[in-house]
Amino acid sequence: MSILTSPWPWYIVGPAIGLMVPLLLLLGNKAFGISSSLRHMCAMCIPTNAKFFKYDWKAESWNLVFALGMIIGGCIAGCLLKNPDPIALSESAVESMNKLGVKDYSGLIPTDVFNFNALLTLRGFILMVVGGFFIGFGTRYANGCTSGHAIMGIANLQWPSLVATCCFFAGGLLMTWFILPILMNL
Repeated sequence: MSILTSPWPWYIVGPAIGLMVPLLLLLGNKAFGISSSLRHMCAMCIPTNAKFFKYDWKAESWNLVFALGMIIGGCIAGCLLKNPDPIALSESAVESMNKLGVKDYSGLIPTDVFNFNALLTLRGFILMVVGGFFIGFGTRYANGCTSGHAIMGIANLQWPSLVATCCFFAGGLLMTWFILPILMNL
C-alpha cells in the first residue's frame, strides 16, 4: 500500500504523463489538455446564442469524462491514499517561505495563505480570485493550458505551444520572485 501513498519519482511519473500524448492520439485522435472542459460544460449547460458556444460539444464529451476522472482520482488520492509524511522541501525553500510568513507545510497547499478566512483579506482575494481570473483568462487567450501546450503542443512540434509554455514559466518566475513577496506583505 505504501507504493500508492508515497510520492512517485519524476522518472516514473514524467514518462507516464508523456505517454498520454501518443496514447490519446493513437486510440482516438484526441489532444491532451483540460482547459477546454469548462467551455464544453458551458456549451452543454448554458443555453446561449454566443458563437463561442455554438459547436458540437457532444463530439468532445470524452474530455468531460477525462476531467471527471481527474477529479475522482484526485479525491481518491487526497482522501484515501493521503501521504502521512510532510511535504519534502529543501531548507532554502522552507527558509524563503518562512520569510514570507508561511509556516504550515502539512498539506499540498499552504493553509497559511489559502483558506476561507484568507479569502476575505485583500491578499487572499488577490491571490485566489484575481489570480484565478488571470489563470482562466490566460488559458483562454493562449488557447490552452500548461498541460495542453507543454505536453501535447510541444510533442507535436507546434511553435505557438513553445511560445505559450515559455510565457507560462516566465510568468511563474515573475510571480514567484517579484510579485508574491509584495503580496505576502499586504
